[in-house]
Amino acid sequence: MNIRAIIFDLDGVICFTDRYHYQAWKQLADRLGIYFDEKINNRLRGVSRMDSLNIILEQSSKEYSEEEKSIFAEEKNGIYVKLLNQMSTSDLSDEVRETLEALRAAGYRMAIGSSSKNTKLILSRIGLAQFFDAISDGTNITRSKPDPEVFLKAAEMLHERPENCLVVEDAKAGIQAAYDGGFYSAGLGEAAGHGHVTWPIKEFSDLKRLLIS
Repeated sequence: MNIRAIIFDLDGVICFTDRYHYQAWKQLADRLGIYFDEKINNRLRGVSRMDSLNIILEQSSKEYSEEEKSIFAEEKNGIYVKLLNQMSTSDLSDEVRETLEALRAAGYRMAIGSSSKNTKLILSRIGLAQFFDAISDGTNITRSKPDPEVFLKAAEMLHERPENCLVVEDAKAGIQAAYDGGFYSAGLGEAAGHGHVTWPIKEFSDLKRLLIS
């Protein structure tokens, strides 16, 4: 094992924007008269915007055209971006910041691998705009997790092979993507229970124990 780089999912790993996603989808669903709750919202974790919309529209008796769906997705994103402007450096925990700094000091290259198209905005709001060596996100991929594309592109940006990279995820779809792409993985939360996770971890700071001798 020769891990030289780390690829982090963003939401649920580096920071938490779940409540903003939920509020934005809820506003859209309420306007369309579609039932939406926390249980449905949990199915959207790690899923692209359009795939998330299609999951929500399963509750609708009406069929919508692709053009209408695109409008809905942009409406949701507009609400979400406004909510994201409430974020600040206080949304980056001391644990995450200190762990990232320790990993950087230990010589690891680091990237973000997220399906979010708002990755750069979020990183800017929490004070990490210039921290990562590469950002692979929803603006440069065509397939969302569990497809490994976002991680493969991050590894390519880092000029590293998958077998030399560790993916850090909190969603099972992300662990599956890492496994299918040939990456090592560390799983937080529900991701720790995935059958193919390399290392289940309880806290973000466990990465120091795992990677720094």
